[in-house]
Amino acid sequence: MQNAAPVSALLVRALERCSPRHDARLSRVVVDLLGPVPVAGPLWVRARIERPGTKIELLNAQLRAPGPDGRPRPVATAIAWRFQAGDAAELFFTPSPPLRPLGEGRVRHPDNDANQTYIQSLDWRWLNDILNDVPGECWARPIVDLVQGESMTPMQRLFAVADIANGMGSRLSVAEWLFLNTDLTVHIHRVPDGEWVGVRAENHYGRDGVGVSIATLFDEHGAVAALQQAQLVRRR
Repeated sequence: MQNAAPVSALLVRALERCSPRHDARLSRVVVDLLGPVPVAGPLWVRARIERPGTKIELLNAQLRAPGPDGRPRPVATAIAWRFQAGDAAELFFTPSPPLRPLGEGRVRHPDNDANQTYIQSLDWRWLNDILNDVPGECWARPIVDLVQGESMTPMQRLFAVADIANGMGSRLSVAEWLFLNTDLTVHIHRVPDGEWVGVRAENHYGRDGVGVSIATLFDEHGAVAALQQAQLVRRR
């Protein structure tokens, strides 16, 4: 089953290519995961404008994969607000404390496994023990193309990493616990710059195993976005 990060990045790619505008950008993207997405095989993505507008537009994208009968069925959707960009440099402000520099990160070598997974598709720099420290902090960048032979846009790169917030700072062993997230909501206040995406994340859990992952996303200049994910946590 495919990780939610490349799934959401594919949906963002479709949203960016939907009647593209040089004077507008994505402001908020909500991805809902409807079912498992296969790692291999064909996928179909389409996007459309739900609500047109000069200053504000609502976009919708859908990802489909073959179902048990071989026919395409929806496996993920995204809905996004696209806002007209303006010249408001005097408004720039972000109170989020900066993430420690990339150079302070520890290279994290994924476990050698014959079954290559999403974890191996990223270059990691851990700033702490991202599973047990609260909040978990790291830098990461994709090292595998989203679409073969095609460079990722800054937004696609952001979403190709964002889902790692799920489980960061959980203080739970991934060998004992399963983190099931059904969505990904990202508000982007600044378009990211550069290859690296920083993540500062923590998780909150109720006594019934329902929780939420809350994160701030960074580039090397500072915070760029806020993220939340619903979680269902169960023992393996």
